[in-house]
Amino acid sequence: MSAYCNYCSGRSEEDVHRVYHDNVYGFPQENDHEIFGRLILEINQAGLSWETILKKEKNFRLAFDNYNIEKIAAYKDTKILELMNNAGIIRNKLKINAVIYNAQSVIEIKKEYGTFKNWLDIESPKPKEDWVCLLKKRFKFVGGEIVAEFLMSLGYLEGAHHKDCEVYKDIVKSKPKWLEI
Repeated sequence: MSAYCNYCSGRSEEDVHRVYHDNVYGFPQENDHEIFGRLILEINQAGLSWETILKKEKNFRLAFDNYNIEKIAAYKDTKILELMNNAGIIRNKLKINAVIYNAQSVIEIKKEYGTFKNWLDIESPKPKEDWVCLLKKRFKFVGGEIVAEFLMSLGYLEGAHHKDCEVYKDIVKSKPKWLEI
């Protein structure tokens, strides 16, 4: 039997935690929209269980235009009202407004660095505290835990998997050398 992180040990292959653990968590991502989608999910998780967010991920993806940064950055009051009435997502105006603001911030980052990913790559590696300071300068609704989980989910911070986890071994194989801290 393969070794797994404690929170996935004993879970079925269909369990939302196990699917996320085995296919998403800790793996580097190239697509800016998907990277931004991870930030959307982490912001919305604040104060809630991660299971709630994982079960609503498809709803978030639909509601937020497949995480399209440019579309989200252009949301107006009509779209905000639509999101506030969407029972499939977390209907929190502060979080929704933060997502829109953050999309606008990512557009500014892209103007300077070409892509959101390039900016993250250029800033790497950093310890968690430095990442938190950096992201707080650019984004809203990002505290220490949100920043840490966002960056762990993308492989920029260690901690997504324990070293004996089979998935960790796959991530190490796919991880660029500069990400190793």
